[in-house]
Amino acid sequence: MLERKPEPAPEQTPKVWETGHLDESRIPGTRRLYLAGTLFVAVVAAAVTAISLLDSSRDETSQAGTGQTTSADDPVVPDFSVEASATEPSGKSGFSSPQPGDKAPSDSSRSPEAQQRGSEPVPEPSKPTTSGKPPAKEPSAPRKSVQAVNYPDRYWHVSGSGVRLDPISSSSSAGTREDATFQLVPGLADSDCYSFSIGEGGYLRHESFRLRADSDDGSELFEKDATFCPRQASYSGAVMLESVNYPGRFLRHRDFQLRLDPYEYSGLYQADSAFRLVKGLG
Repeated sequence: MLERKPEPAPEQTPKVWETGHLDESRIPGTRRLYLAGTLFVAVVAAAVTAISLLDSSRDETSQAGTGQTTSADDPVVPDFSVEASATEPSGKSGFSSPQPGDKAPSDSSRSPEAQQRGSEPVPEPSKPTTSGKPPAKEPSAPRKSVQAVNYPDRYWHVSGSGVRLDPISSSSSAGTREDATFQLVPGLADSDCYSFSIGEGGYLRHESFRLRADSDDGSELFEKDATFCPRQASYSGAVMLESVNYPGRFLRHRDFQLRLDPYEYSGLYQADSAFRLVKGLG
């Protein structure tokens, strides 16, 4: 038999740790990677050089035109700071009246307390009075006389402590005309109504449903008894006077006496309870 020769063993590449030397033979494709890397580095270097030249050109232009050195992205902010004194204004409220030529203190130069008070309104100084005359007094209450609609020559007239409907004319005495004149004031119990003042703290009031003159004792009852609310009457320019504490009762004359009677749907009642408030006779 023929002897088979043993096949030679494939050559094995020695390992680095076996030889101690790195195989410097080029791996396929490394030339392309090398060229690509070189091109990338060249592009980056060209871009950095261009940006540096552009920034230098901008800085030189900015310094020549404005005299200020800023970056390309930062705007130039003008300085609006105001020169001011560091002293706090005198006065109880922390404010003093401005004087000609004074400058407002800046926020940085004021104390924290003064800065907090800066949001408070500054009170305006009162203007001096140019005239030496005293202020005008409020107009006094109008003086009125109360005339009956169905007896136009007769008026409310205080006689003693009672009130009657008496005839009064220009020929009547001054005292009589004065007793038929009253100050029409806002109602003591309701300012939307009327009270009839006779002066010196006296008013017309109803008592036992009769109208009389009496002094104000300051009581709530007196204020209500002396307050009458005007209602529209059936006659032109006339009113009916309703009691504030007895709604539905109106002043009317009966036998020429002034009374507080409940409302009636009769022509006589509506005529007797209609009065005109005319200019005072006194």
